[in-house]
Amino acid sequence: MEKLIRRIGLVAHDAMKKDLIEWVLWNSELLMGHKFYCTGTTGTLIQEALKEKHPDVEWDFTILKSGPLGGDQQMGSRIVDGEIDYLFFFTDPMTLQPHDTDVKALTRLASVENIVFCCNRSTADHIISSPLFLDPDYERTHPDYSGYTKRFENKPVVTEAVESVKKRKRKK
Repeated sequence: MEKLIRRIGLVAHDAMKKDLIEWVLWNSELLMGHKFYCTGTTGTLIQEALKEKHPDVEWDFTILKSGPLGGDQQMGSRIVDGEIDYLFFFTDPMTLQPHDTDVKALTRLASVENIVFCCNRSTADHIISSPLFLDPDYERTHPDYSGYTKRFENKPVVTEAVESVKKRKRKK
């Protein structure tokens, strides 16, 4: 039987990096064999810690850019493309982030795509200890946004825009 591979995003604000590294090390046996996507600094530090604890284990990491330098957006893109099943994003609730809009966008995309998402260690502990984490039959539901994506079908928006431009050009 083929091993279940979860695709996991790992992100942490600076004040929470140590907490996420400790959480990953604590749960490293459960995390072995899964695929990881990490923002730059966080991923580099986690890889270093895992290599120290498990020098003979090959880990599958994709390191993105640092969060404020586009890594949050790269992570969001992978979520939208269906490449991430879980996002463990340890946020710092006490510090205003200069890239707060990127953080909010990433949080929103996790919700839009209905992936498993948490922003603190307690929730991460509950997620990884859930029987669903290793259940090969568990599949998240994919929201149906066809009503939204088709909201302009059978509406004359393009025709009206073309006519408007034609009228403006005739007035010149």
